[in-house]
Amino acid sequence: MTQTDGYLLDNRQTEAGQRFDAFATLFDPTTFRHMERFGIGSGWRCWEVGAGGTSVVSWLAKKVGPTGRVVATDIDTSWAASAARPPVEIRVHDVGAEEPPGEGFDLVHARLVLVHVPDRERALRSMVKALRPGGRLLIEDADPALQPLLCPDEHGPEQQLANRLRHGFRKLLAERGADLSYGRKLPRLLREAGLREVEADAYFPVTSTACGDLESATVRQIRDQLVTAGIATDENIDRHLANVASGSMDLATAPMISAWGRK
Repeated sequence: MTQTDGYLLDNRQTEAGQRFDAFATLFDPTTFRHMERFGIGSGWRCWEVGAGGTSVVSWLAKKVGPTGRVVATDIDTSWAASAARPPVEIRVHDVGAEEPPGEGFDLVHARLVLVHVPDRERALRSMVKALRPGGRLLIEDADPALQPLLCPDEHGPEQQLANRLRHGFRKLLAERGADLSYGRKLPRLLREAGLREVEADAYFPVTSTACGDLESATVRQIRDQLVTAGIATDENIDRHLANVASGSMDLATAPMISAWGRK
């Protein structure tokens, strides 16, 4: 992640931890499946970019063992601090503005990070530079423009309100520089960066408890911005949060596109 006053989802807020937990439930199985395919194992050197929470960092640490190395970086490392024990090293780092924290990594991974980074091109170059020859890069990012609705089955007023708030949320993201169609570009960008054996797939949760948890935490986190921008009233938001809590709606996320290649 990169430091910017315009970043909408501040990791210093309490809801950030709830979002990290929901992301782990939703996306860790996909992330780990890809890493397993790369053959990750004892002694690997890994860089986890924009670590956020601890789920991926802790999984990597178990895989690489005491002879391996996991460097986890973010602009705010408070949520990952509990994982700071060998073989894990936690560093405050801005991937879009600073040199990589070393070179010769077997694996570099970033999930739901680059879509928010203003200088995405520099960040991607930095991650490629950090790889050893033959090392793997795995970038996973959302593509909200591919599927802009929170409720794809918009069959009632509750779903209509949910989609209106989701549209407002994405408008706020775009105003702060997020690229809402970034995920689909990843295969091309990895090839242009000189990687080979580039492949990609997508994961699209349509409904789950974790989708509801993520939506609730996100709306609470950006509540003030939604109201200030005139996108919603406090009454609208309270009603939506109650609808989410009822469990009666099918809530989706944006597709997460995973793209990988070898240096």
